[in-house]
Amino acid sequence: MTDVTQMLRRWREGDPEARDRVLPVVYEELRQLARARLRGERPGHTLGTTGLVHEAYLRLVDVERVEWQDRAHFLAMASRTMRRVLIDYANQRNAAKRGGARHQLTLDDAIAAPEVNLDSVLELDAALSKLETINPRQAKAVELRFFGGLTLEETAEVLGTSAPTTMRDLRFAQAWLARELAG
Repeated sequence: MTDVTQMLRRWREGDPEARDRVLPVVYEELRQLARARLRGERPGHTLGTTGLVHEAYLRLVDVERVEWQDRAHFLAMASRTMRRVLIDYANQRNAAKRGGARHQLTLDDAIAAPEVNLDSVLELDAALSKLETINPRQAKAVELRFFGGLTLEETAEVLGTSAPTTMRDLRFAQAWLARELAG
């Protein structure tokens, strides 16, 4: 059992010190997840890697009664939370376009953060949500592997499947999503 898994279990049991020790240990992994979420988009966005990590962590800390299993489970939940942060941000931006108050996040990041194409985030979220109704495991595999940055083996572990099964799920999901987003 890793140190992170032990800390997560102590956190689950109500130890606030364990909760506070988790972030420094997994911080760089969370930054990698955030970079994966923000990669390949336009420059100039005000929601950067650090801001995304901090917002996701704050949301995770507020979650009650999570049965943290291990490091991979925590990172999977962090990935899903980052996706929600970006979707919420896109929805806020779209509301502002429709006349709502403009809300700019000013989050400090050492490197200029790439801009997330928020319309694409919303389209992908809708497609993933649709896939989730058809095949939840395949949708989860995409989320863990491509958005969460987990390895194939880590993704398989979280899903409780073999690596070859996870690879088949990912191939099908990619083809399905490509068709859905194109048409």
